[in-house]
Amino acid sequence: MKYGARNKVRVKVTSVKKGDVMSLIKFQTLGPAEMASVLTTESAEDLDLKPGDEVMVVIKAIHVMPVKE
Repeated sequence: MKYGARNKVRVKVTSVKKGDVMSLIKFQTLGPAEMASVLTTESAEDLDLKPGDEVMVVIKAIHVMPVKE
């Protein structure tokens, strides 16, 4: 099956909770995962980010699509 999303992170299923209509599947990342962000220079300067800083990233997405290859 083809899918349009290009951002992929390999994960392991850690739990499956099935409901009547929806199911909750939880994952754990496997190995290193790399992400990038584009933000205004003003925001970058406000955050004063430097290589080596540890920060939290918040991912705003409509879907997390599990794909079994």
